[in-house]
Amino acid sequence: MPAIAKNKKALHNYEVLEKFETGIVLTGQEVKSLKQGHIILAGSYIRIKDDEAWLIGAQIAKYDLAGPLPEYDPRRPRKLLLRKRELKYLVGKTQEKGLTLIPVSVYTKRSKIKLEIGLARGRKSHDKRAVIKKREEKRKISRALKIRS
Repeated sequence: MPAIAKNKKALHNYEVLEKFETGIVLTGQEVKSLKQGHIILAGSYIRIKDDEAWLIGAQIAKYDLAGPLPEYDPRRPRKLLLRKRELKYLVGKTQEKGLTLIPVSVYTKRSKIKLEIGLARGRKSHDKRAVIKKREEKRKISRALKIRS
């Protein structure tokens, strides 16, 4: 599953508890633009409204080779395709205090574009520092092991 884009900022600011794979409703020129990697997930989120999930705030750039598209909005809300069971589960979970839905990554699976969303809890600044410290320690250990090999 080759990732087209990852939401690194969200992975830093949130602790992802569960991940779900969703489809995403796109126009033809958006698919072509996405496959070229022209998507920005930073600052986007998922909102569930009227038994439908929507990706809000993601920016898909206009496809370069498309003709004039005067009505095209790169930040328009895009519908997500989830099973009813998953949707009901997520509605219940997002009503709990401190839990939210965030886009984690966009990737291709066979010929389809998929969006990985995460049920996440926000991190406090001291938690972020602890994660960075742990990652740095892992790096030091792996470097030390590589030098000895």
